[in-house]
Amino acid sequence: MVAEVRDDPGARIRLAGDTYALRGSRRPFRAYRRAVVAFMRWQQTRGVLNALDAAAPGSPWWRAVNEDLLRDALEAKLLVEREDVVASRPTVQHWVDFFRAPSARSWYLAHNASVVAGYLAHAELAEREGLAERFFMNVVLVRVLYAHALVFDANLALGRFAPLATLVGHPRARGPQALLSMKDVLPVSYPIKDVTIEEIIDSENRVFRMVDVGVIAPRAEALYAMSARALGEPRLRWLVDDGGPAYAWPAEHRHVWRPARTPWLHRVVDAVTRPRRAPLRGQGAVVPTSERLCRSTTTADTNVSDSVAPSLARSHIPPRPVR
Repeated sequence: MVAEVRDDPGARIRLAGDTYALRGSRRPFRAYRRAVVAFMRWQQTRGVLNALDAAAPGSPWWRAVNEDLLRDALEAKLLVEREDVVASRPTVQHWVDFFRAPSARSWYLAHNASVVAGYLAHAELAEREGLAERFFMNVVLVRVLYAHALVFDANLALGRFAPLATLVGHPRARGPQALLSMKDVLPVSYPIKDVTIEEIIDSENRVFRMVDVGVIAPRAEALYAMSARALGEPRLRWLVDDGGPAYAWPAEHRHVWRPARTPWLHRVVDAVTRPRRAPLRGQGAVVPTSERLCRSTTTADTNVSDSVAPSLARSHIPPRPVR
């Protein structure tokens, strides 16, 4: 079913919506469906889901990650409807758990597990995208992880304002949809041409810039660590380096994640939303970069093709064995 809609963005969106319509179920899935469909419509507007042979070709990376997400959710839906219990992979099991007991926490767990798995699986495709597009990929990922923290670890997300986190972060709220619409960051067209990353940052909506710099950036490593623990995916922690997102990201451009000047309002926002307690090691704590890179070096599987290994290494992702 997923293959049938691969080259039809509109059909992809309809399939994504239909995935939340379980036969014989009266559970409230509408809010979750709305969150997914809203982001996919923006992807459709950009053209990243277009067929690769279209007049305006889509993005191999965005298409692949979206397809993995669709496949996981659809398989889980069919398993639940057929009362089958054998999921083909852990990401599908997360979706099964969500469909059986829908909640903000179970939805973020299922959705983000599939998204993170897609990022890890398609790092080589990411390397082929332009630098501005890879900047966008990293912004999307860290914002998705922050949205997850709003319902999974409110203290980490908002500090003394933790009681508001669930209200803001629930998929039925407008907060996550606004955070992930990306209209405040990226040009509508794909591929991005004749625009530098600095120009993109300068044109960002002031409110969302304050959120990115004042709230998300100071706790980036803790967000990746929290999600790695929640999703059971330790490799996620290698997609952040020295406090900045590092997915398919060249070291010589690391400075874009560190503003040369932080406005006073951003510093105030950072201070008032800072976590009120430090996470414990192994429970969302930040692992030093040197330790993280040491782990990635010692655990990397050498049974990998030469074409794939360099791409994964640059993204701090241990290569997968060739099957």
